[in-house]
Amino acid sequence: MIFFTSGNILFIGSILIFCSILITKAGGRFGMPTLLLFLVAGMLFGQDGLGIQFDNVGQAQFVGMVALCVILFTGGVETKISDIKPVLGPGLTLSTVGVLLTTLFTGAFIFGISEWELFSFQLPLVTCFLLAATMSSTDSATVFNILRGKNMRLKNNLQPMLELESGSNDPMAYILTIVLIQLALTIGDAELSTLNAPELIVSSLTVLVQQFAAGAMIGAGAGFATLWCMKKVNLNNIPLYSIMLMSIVFFTFAMTDMLGGNGYLAVYITGIIVGNNKMKNRKQVVAFFDGLTWIMQIGMFLLLGLLVNPGEMWKTAVAALLIGVFMIVVARPLSVFISLLPFKNITLASRTFISWVGLRGAVPIIFAMYPVVENVPGSNDIFNIVFFITLLSMVVQGGTIAMAASKMNLLLPPEAKSHFDVELPDEAGELSEITVTAELLEEKGNTLQALGLPKGVLVMLVKRGDRYMVPDGSLKLSEGDHLLMVASSDVEVA
Repeated sequence: MIFFTSGNILFIGSILIFCSILITKAGGRFGMPTLLLFLVAGMLFGQDGLGIQFDNVGQAQFVGMVALCVILFTGGVETKISDIKPVLGPGLTLSTVGVLLTTLFTGAFIFGISEWELFSFQLPLVTCFLLAATMSSTDSATVFNILRGKNMRLKNNLQPMLELESGSNDPMAYILTIVLIQLALTIGDAELSTLNAPELIVSSLTVLVQQFAAGAMIGAGAGFATLWCMKKVNLNNIPLYSIMLMSIVFFTFAMTDMLGGNGYLAVYITGIIVGNNKMKNRKQVVAFFDGLTWIMQIGMFLLLGLLVNPGEMWKTAVAALLIGVFMIVVARPLSVFISLLPFKNITLASRTFISWVGLRGAVPIIFAMYPVVENVPGSNDIFNIVFFITLLSMVVQGGTIAMAASKMNLLLPPEAKSHFDVELPDEAGELSEITVTAELLEEKGNTLQALGLPKGVLVMLVKRGDRYMVPDGSLKLSEGDHLLMVASSDVEVA
């Protein structure tokens, strides 16, 4: 056995990260999700593998909390409000009603198989629904990573809808998990009839509304306060803007949590507001948080992989497999189709694809730690089952998302890549690119002057093959030249 100590943590940690990246490089050739491979790498190095001992659930939970803050904020920054506006209704319905329905359907199924005498797997009714609640939300880290990592462009605004759902459905799953933990700790099956159901429902709804309302309001307030702060504070070192922003993210999460709101929702909304407004040093800030997101994802999935004991996980493998298949084939599709009934404009293919992207990942595993920390009876079974189902979901669903989108004819052509790695401050103007064609040369002529660009539009660079040229009006253009243009924000370039 190898234990983490203050003396070897950097040594072991660096080897873990380096080897994990090599594993993902090799495994990526088979179409497996990158984050799944980090999870598997943690298991390979864990106590049933190479013998690294890590069993501190509290530390893993803390790392997961910090990582999710960064992941959700970065996802919010990269989400365009113009994209999510058309899907706000169905996205929020999926993240609330969909989560509740998934919990009800899955909890009932789990209770049914736990009563089956062929299984040694038995859980009380409340614990069955608690297990379902921990898995009821889709995982933001996995959804963002797979959809953006594969550079897919989906029809019918499916990508912003799925990202909105995964970014905003944690509060509902969190509330259900916390309420059911309290029930599991205070009552037994024999005492269920003595429960004051109306009081329980009112109490749960109150907490739910408080979580959503406080999370949304504090997140919005923090977003606009961040914009004001970034505008007013002048720092000599550009990297300090990113570090200051990171501190605001963690402050927002902590403050929201102390005031009874949902911190994950708050940082996601903060990210959306910051990302959709003018911001100093945007390129550097986005690059910093992209890198930080990768570090957090790697650390979180490696630790979760180290935490699990595969020898114990296989003891509940049959039950976990049945539950996982039920969630993928029955619970998730039923929840999606029922939730989206009011939205008639969503096609059958889109509903089916949304059903398939019910990805489980780090969030369900982190939520499954709450019963372990609270010593809920059967919590070890809950953790092992959730971990198994997460692996199943990432392999079966995560590995086939691109193929499913293609089969359902939901893919758009890939977006053309930029030929110029150039970015301007928001206030400096808008960048655009055009490629010179034979038709353009024939119609307009072969010089910049002949193009007749509108006033306020300038050609900054011309790329010809591998050469970059700073042009003047007399530059002779050739077919295939790429022109980088800057225009005032009030000028449209045809």
